[in-house]
Order: sequence, then structure tokens, then C-alpha cells
Amino acid sequence: MNKTYYVETLGCPKNAVDSDKVVASLIGDGLSAASRPEDADLIVVNTCAFIEAARQESIDVALLLADKKRDGARLVLTGCMAERYGEELAAALPEADAVVGFAGEGSLSDVVLLGRKPLGVRDLLELARPAPTAPWAYVKVAEGCDRACAFCAIPSFRGAQRSRDPELIETEVRSLVAGGVAEVVLVAQDLAWYGRDTGSPGALVPLLRRLDALSDAGLARIRLLYLYPSEVRDPLISTMLELETVVPYFDLSLQHASRSLLRGMKRWGDGERFAEMIDGIRQVQPDAAFRSSFIVGFPGESEEDHEQLLGFLSETRLDWAGFFPFSEEVGTAAVGMDGSVSDELMNERLRECSELQDPITMAKREQLVGSRIDVLIDGDEDGVLVGRSHREAPEIDGIVRLDGGEFARPGAIVNVEVTSCAGTDLVAEVKGHVFA
Repeated sequence: MNKTYYVETLGCPKNAVDSDKVVASLIGDGLSAASRPEDADLIVVNTCAFIEAARQESIDVALLLADKKRDGARLVLTGCMAERYGEELAAALPEADAVVGFAGEGSLSDVVLLGRKPLGVRDLLELARPAPTAPWAYVKVAEGCDRACAFCAIPSFRGAQRSRDPELIETEVRSLVAGGVAEVVLVAQDLAWYGRDTGSPGALVPLLRRLDALSDAGLARIRLLYLYPSEVRDPLISTMLELETVVPYFDLSLQHASRSLLRGMKRWGDGERFAEMIDGIRQVQPDAAFRSSFIVGFPGESEEDHEQLLGFLSETRLDWAGFFPFSEEVGTAAVGMDGSVSDELMNERLRECSELQDPITMAKREQLVGSRIDVLIDGDEDGVLVGRSHREAPEIDGIVRLDGGEFARPGAIVNVEVTSCAGTDLVAEVKGHVFA
């Protein structure tokens, strides 16, 4: 076809996996990658619809790329906004030549350039991926979500959970490892729920053991993202801490610490249970790293609720935490709830959370100065090798900048001594080679 494509991905790691499948489909249809949108025949924007700020960013990026496309090129919007808003999005952005929901993500060139029927969602999950370009890769193990959190519209357009066959996941991971991937990051909307929809609750544990066996093939690390707290218990915890390939990094979807507010969110748990869970893991693995995100300003959030969240942050001293203002999403249970929090108060509470958490994160990083850690080399930035220890998820947390190690290559794991901090990044000196 001698045509070119350019893909812009917005939103979460799950969208990044979808974009990989889109790219593989475009390559399979004979298109080649363009380094700039100006040079592409087909520009694809994989949008995010999680909250208002994400939707606005998607629209802004689409308009920017519309200005850059050359005569005769096509601009296509896909992803969550395309699925959720469809015709409304197409009407609001006439600059787009097509709006294609999930049913078309797997074969955009078929839909837009060739006019053939799009693939379905299950087909998208099982499409092949392009050759990896980094020593780590996201692997989506399920699509959709069975929960009904009051603030979240994702199940309304992603659908119920659909877990992938473990054999197909293993095949994908094996292929990625053969292509140079040393770390796979397992993602799903509700990762620990994997397998429940197929009659195999707790299936994440045998999946981890299955993938751990690929260490002989070159898989060094398995990282888990998006763990609903009620499912973070044995045997999942003990398995994560037992298997050498699974890094002790706990990405917990907590959202708040107030029991009453969490019930309003239609969520499980409270700050006391969360703290007990975290403390229990630290007692077994003091090096374990913890990340979570929290919603500030959910309807009904009182000053007491906010103080409970601050107290929880102070007590648990998470390695990483993100704070997001409540965004009212059409079609969710939170729409029209009593007790709305003003933007001014919401912003004040967000600021208080950050002012408390930022020094904790910095202190956690500074405590590592002088210690020896193992770092997976991701690549280089401006001639300096950069990588991550088990404490840093790719594209989310800080990184480790390396002095020395000229012999090392991306995908290698090296032992380093941390010499200083540069913001949330670490600076370290390479001391030895651990895994090639």
C-alpha cells in the first residue's frame, strides 16, 4: 500500500497495549511508521476518557495533530473517548476523518483506508504485537471490569471483565522475551480479579508461576499494576514475595482511607485495613515498594474524612502516591450525589495531600543513598544510561541515572551503589553485572 502511519497514545498503560496491537495491525496491512505526524497518511489518536482532564487532553492533542496532517492524510480517533462518545465526538471534532471504537481498533487501516469490516474486541486482545523497542513491555491479561465504583464509567464502555487464556498470555510473553524484553508489566482494569469471569478465581497466582518459569528463557522481572485491595491477600501476597521474578512492588487501588467515604464510592476497605495489609507485607519484605492513587473531593467528603486520609498517608509512608480531583462522570452513581465539594476546597485538600506526601517520597529516595540495588537498564538519555530498580514502574515513577557501566546494554541488570538523589530520580554508580 506504500502508506505510513503515526500513532499518539494517551491515558493509561492499558491504552499503550491497545496501541501496540493497532501498530501491529497497521504493519500487517502494509503500512510503515512515520517519525512525524506531518509525514503520515494515517494519524491515529488513542484517546482517554477516564476523567474530564483526560478527555480535554485527548481533544487538544487531536486538534493539534489535525493542524499538522498533510493534504490527503486521514485523522482517526479511537480508544475510550471514541467508544464512549462516538457520534458526539465525531460531531464535536469535524477535523477527524473517522471515529472508530474498540470494535475497529484492531484494523484501523481496514476501516479507514480499505473500507473493510473491523475486528471485534476479543480479536484485538489476541492480535500480534510489533517487535519490542524497550527491554520492558506491558501485557494486558484482561479487558473490562466487573466492579461498579460510583465514580468510574469505564465498565459502561469497556464492558464486563474478559480474561485472556493463560496459554495465550504465556505465548505473548515468550515472544516478547525472545525479542529482548526482560521485564513484563501485567495490567488489567482489575488485575487480581483475573480469571474469575472464566470460573477460575485466584487465577493470577498460577499465571505468575507459569510466567516465572520463563526466567530460563530470559525473563527477569514481572511487575503487577492495578490491584484492588480486597484481593491483595494470600496466596497472592506470598506468591509475589516468593517468586524471584515477581518484583515486590504493590500498586494498590485504594482511592481513600475513610470507610464511610469508600462506601459512598462503592468500594471495599478502610485506612486501618489498608495499613495492616501494608505493614504485614513490610514485615515479610521490608524492601517492598508501594504506590497508590487517591480521589479528593468525592461528594460527601468531610473535613474528618480528609484528616483520615492525611493520617493514613503519614502513617503508611507510601513510596509513591497520586492525587486526583473528583470528576463527575455521566452515567455513574456519583452523579447528583449530595455533599458536593467546592473546587476551591478540593484544590486546597489536593495541595495538603501533596505537601504531606512529597516529602515522604523524597525521604524514601534519600534513604537509598549509599545502598546497593539492582537496576534494569532501559536505555540512555542524552548519553547517560538510565534504568529502574524494583521500586520504579516504567513511565510512572522516578528512574535511576547511572555513572559507568559502559559495558552494559538495555535489558541488562546491573548492581549499583546509589550516590545521590536528583528530585525523585536516583544517581548511582555501576558496581557489577547481575543478569544479561
